[in-house]
Amino acid sequence: MNFQQAVQTCFRKYVDFTGRAARPEYWWFFLAYLLAGIVSGFIHEFLNYLVVLAFLLPLLAAGARRLHDVGRSGWFLLLGLIPLIGSLVLLYFMVQPSQPESNEYGPPAGPALPAAF
Repeated sequence: MNFQQAVQTCFRKYVDFTGRAARPEYWWFFLAYLLAGIVSGFIHEFLNYLVVLAFLLPLLAAGARRLHDVGRSGWFLLLGLIPLIGSLVLLYFMVQPSQPESNEYGPPAGPALPAAF
């Protein structure tokens, strides 16, 4: 999955908290969010608020699907509310390789990727 496909997929599934999202899908979308946030922040504060608002639900949905991909509940996103430690634990979960087999959240999201990816 490339950058454009990931962004399209995440916006198309902007409120779909079911299923699974592979690492490339989540991290390409997160990169798009960071770039859009930085650029909009330089342009105007109000525009930055609009970008953050536009990305909020799709980013939460993609995060829940990413956690499903590693066999965790989407509710683990709430760990991000715990200062520092919660964010580090959440980052650890997000960088884990996908489970190659089906789990309680469905079949794998995409083609199997090598563990080094």
